[in-house]
Amino acid sequence: MPITHNWGVVQMDTYPKYEGRSDVVFTVHWTLDATDGEHTVGVYGSVGLTLDPKATHAPYASLTQAQVIDWVHEALGEEQVAAYEASVAQQLKDQIAPPVVTPALPWSE
Repeated sequence: MPITHNWGVVQMDTYPKYEGRSDVVFTVHWTLDATDGEHTVGVYGSVGLTLDPKATHAPYASLTQAQVIDWVHEALGEEQVAAYEASVAQQLKDQIAPPVVTPALPWSE
């Protein structure tokens, strides 16, 4: 089964007031899960956002997870997003077929 990646947002830190705006997001806490249908692994991280006072401000209540994940990807950069996705894919493969195992001692059975 192919590996799928699922990005999520678990928390956003905001400034109550910033440059005359309310509830301005400055840090996003995110998760990335990789699954093959039966197995799942994940990673958690956070990223600071660059605040641009000239940018259009979306009210906090109208933000969507997809929009915020786009912000996360932009803040991390294409290479870092690919590195995280490769890392969880490798963790998943290692969970399915561990590269190192520690069997019971032969005389302990």
